[in-house]
Amino acid sequence: MSLEKQQISDAPCAMPRHVAIIMDGNGRWAKLQGKMRVFGHKAGVKSVRKAVSFAANHQLNALTLYAFSSENWNRPAQEVSALMELFVRALDSEVKSLHKHNVRLKIIGDVSRFSARLQERIRRSETLTENNDGLTLNIAANYGGRWDIIQGVKKLASQVEAGSLQVEQITEEALNSTICMSELAPVDLVIRTGGEHRISNFLLWQIAYAELYFTDVLWPDFDENTFEGALNAFAQRERRFGGTTPIGANAS
Repeated sequence: MSLEKQQISDAPCAMPRHVAIIMDGNGRWAKLQGKMRVFGHKAGVKSVRKAVSFAANHQLNALTLYAFSSENWNRPAQEVSALMELFVRALDSEVKSLHKHNVRLKIIGDVSRFSARLQERIRRSETLTENNDGLTLNIAANYGGRWDIIQGVKKLASQVEAGSLQVEQITEEALNSTICMSELAPVDLVIRTGGEHRISNFLLWQIAYAELYFTDVLWPDFDENTFEGALNAFAQRERRFGGTTPIGANAS
């Protein structure tokens, strides 16, 4: 592990503070094994453990994982039910280890649609880890980027209606304060596994200037080497944040 840290620290660009991952390919991985899709989701939990361990060991500030989108309710009922049960079991089995390793767990998304049982697991897990100051692990569940922005706009509209906010005071900073993960650094790097090249309604506000990294690796096969490859690719990027190429560099 120390060798991996040295390789990355020697790169010409700083490490990302906040990495977000679209965990894609569980179903296709299971199909290649001749098994049902839920088998792939279960296998994907092992990759989550690897990713969290890697992020914590490399001292990232935050890791956000796209576990269940607001559009995933359209999947077959049997698969959705299996995913919900897997979520409950994962919270039960992993939260103590997360707490032991000083990881703060946050669930972002509209959890009101989940069962009371799952909502209680979420509350219990977040409460247990809320004072940890190591890696912040965000699990996006029943989350959509458009939903996130809309719920933020509604909060501002409520403030305007109550008279505590003037329309002229609605700024980028004001809206940002109502969006999920506003207390964290913006996402620096988005990784998507599974070979698809799209964002899929994930963190639309938070990834405005993020670097994108796509890999054909299916999520259950995602490991420390894949993660390190993404960080090494990030280290080679020139981040301009809307500015121009520095003097002496090749313009694109």
